[in-house]
Amino acid sequence: MHLTLTDEELAFRDELRTFFTTEIPAELRDRVATGRPLGRDDIVTSQKILNAHGLAVPNWPVEWGGKDWTSVQRHLWLDELQLASVPDPLPFNTAMVGPVIAEFGSRELKERFLPATANLDIWWCQGFSEPEAGSDLASLKTRAVRDGGDYIVNGQKTWTTLAQHADWIFALVRTDPNAPKRQAGISFLLIDMKTPGVTVRPIKLIDGGYEVNEVFFQDVRVPAENLVGEENAGWSYAKFLLGNERTGVARVGATKVRIARAKKLAAEVRLGSGSLLDDPLFAARVAELENELLALELTQLRVVASSADGKPNPASSLLKLRGSELQQAATELLADVAGPDSLPVGADGIDSPDWAQRAAPVYLNNRKVSIYSGSSEVQRQIIASSILGL
Repeated sequence: MHLTLTDEELAFRDELRTFFTTEIPAELRDRVATGRPLGRDDIVTSQKILNAHGLAVPNWPVEWGGKDWTSVQRHLWLDELQLASVPDPLPFNTAMVGPVIAEFGSRELKERFLPATANLDIWWCQGFSEPEAGSDLASLKTRAVRDGGDYIVNGQKTWTTLAQHADWIFALVRTDPNAPKRQAGISFLLIDMKTPGVTVRPIKLIDGGYEVNEVFFQDVRVPAENLVGEENAGWSYAKFLLGNERTGVARVGATKVRIARAKKLAAEVRLGSGSLLDDPLFAARVAELENELLALELTQLRVVASSADGKPNPASSLLKLRGSELQQAATELLADVAGPDSLPVGADGIDSPDWAQRAAPVYLNNRKVSIYSGSSEVQRQIIASSILGL
């Protein structure tokens, strides 16, 4: 493959770079770059700007706001978005439920939900995992029983990210408990979070934050027209959704930003007659990380080029696996630059800078990246079977 961009692709990249760095408020991009938490309004503001310029959902069908881009253009869009530290368009809307509705939903569902989903007028959350159905999603027990023109839903979902902000949840529910295969009795249902019987309870994370939730359904009545596609065909729709979710998971651009920030901060940390960045061991560590990231980026470009026909490439598991490891390595690098200043303010009289205080929570929070969108163990199994033929 040719790794050099064409003149047209370079012009396309530069146009995106200019837009992202001038149209998205600098304060928002700075919050992303420095690891400060984003509020609901921050994400909505950014996505509305992107959507107004046709840049929120380029992976959707053109009829519903997507772009007729090449795979390289899609890659450049995501890479420049991350390099500019633009808040990601809400993935539950743009990479998950939106493509599912566009592909399998009725015309009525598309017209009702897709424009509002792209513009983040509706905030979605994902109702897949349950206390006893995580990696083994087919074991889910949340039931939906047909009652006239409605489904009555009972059960529980967990690890539901940002459900505290959500207007709607897209949920996998069991509609045929007697199906010969567990996967064959599951449906894909859209549920208004304001419906009586829906309860959201927060889960406190290792970094002290509130990002995920438990969601309970007790005799929740859902109109049958909120079913996506056919009853008991939800497993196929879920596999389609997860295929979209796992695109762009390497996050090379975001990791580049973190490494560049670590180098800048290390240059400000005095060590002997120079700085931490001058320390040979630290400099070697940074160089190794940058080289590994470059290798990942080249691999990503090869996968992009080989996926031009739209078919999934099992090599994407390599991107997920290595991308997760390098994201975690970059957050660990920042935490190590912060050193003792990463300890909580007030501990033993320590009063450390704001960036250092955020380094440890961000490091801890990023332990999740080797679990979500297919854990590292799952990715190794895919690599072993689909690539190595073991």
